[in-house]
Amino acid sequence: SGGVTRLGSADGGVVEIVEMYLREISPDIETEAEDIAVALFSELLIADQLARSRIAKVLPRGMELSQFSVLNHLSRVNDERSPAQLARAFHVTRGAMTNTLNKLEWAGHIHIRPDWDDARRKFVAISPSGRAARDAAVQAIAPLIADIVQALGEPKLRIVLPILRELRTRLELGDQA
Repeated sequence: SGGVTRLGSADGGVVEIVEMYLREISPDIETEAEDIAVALFSELLIADQLARSRIAKVLPRGMELSQFSVLNHLSRVNDERSPAQLARAFHVTRGAMTNTLNKLEWAGHIHIRPDWDDARRKFVAISPSGRAARDAAVQAIAPLIADIVQALGEPKLRIVLPILRELRTRLELGDQA
């Protein structure tokens, strides 16, 4: 097993589920841990790229995926966040987040105000225009997501979602190290 960290419980439950699934869709795949890890991350990266590309194509004109992501986050939390908090939440640099926030502010989708207790800090909130833009983007994305859910089937997605959540959680823990 050559140094590959196994995911899941102590008995490797997640890896066994992934191995079973991979054998089902591709019976000739090698089941060594390294091969599974490479196959898993290859599929995740390709799926991420394809999903980003397809979503970007259906977003409202002028909206970038990064902007939609920030608007969606602010809409979900329904509270102000500092630019640093947003940068951490999206695992990007403060400079990259500042660029995205400047574009959103210019479009009128967010309000940025100073922290009244510490003038060096700022707070970001979604504006009514931003909420409307986010809702329009969700409406544009919804058919794409519905098609994928229908094609894959809800039972498969119910199986894979906990695995993907655990994978995300473990990757986030690695960022904190």
